[in-house]
Amino acid sequence: MSSRPGPQDLRASDADRELVIDLLSEAAGDGRLTLAEHAERSERALAARTLGELAGLTKDLTLPSGQPIRLYSRRAVTAICSRERREGRWVVPDSFAVTAICGDVTLDLREATLQSRRITIFATAIAGQIRLIVPAGVVVEMVGRSFMGTRSVRGRNLPARSAPAGQEAGLIEVRTLALGGMVKAITPRRSRWRAVLRGH
Repeated sequence: MSSRPGPQDLRASDADRELVIDLLSEAAGDGRLTLAEHAERSERALAARTLGELAGLTKDLTLPSGQPIRLYSRRAVTAICSRERREGRWVVPDSFAVTAICGDVTLDLREATLQSRRITIFATAIAGQIRLIVPAGVVVEMVGRSFMGTRSVRGRNLPARSAPAGQEAGLIEVRTLALGGMVKAITPRRSRWRAVLRGH
């Protein structure tokens, strides 16, 4: 039986390649890469088939927080008296644990790649907060227990059949344990002004 491919083995899209090429061009512009290095890495980016190949082209150019493709080595996300955040272009595992103990975790899924159409998150908030930012068209189901804590889903929690055209629907099941903490999922409203500006 073959195992599910890791984040580094997932197929790259044209949008992923463009993100990497943008950073390579910026690095060539400020002298971090020579023109020859820029040309060679750009050629490799265009030919890259996986996210792992793309991530390797920029790892020496910027800190992890500034990487265009983010492949986290650990599946679990833990914040103990601290803050943790995952955002940008990162791969969401099909199942993983998120723990906030007197801490704050934010998972921004708006630009992320879901490794599966069904994601299970085991969320434990003990005097802490776990916040999911979910794009429209992805359904969130929150189940579990809360003792002197709160659980909530806010925004346009659309059914799968209502996903925008061209966007694959997904389901995120959040299994919670909130002890004096908070677990919430929100779908931000799209700005009408931004939509108007994009139309021109």
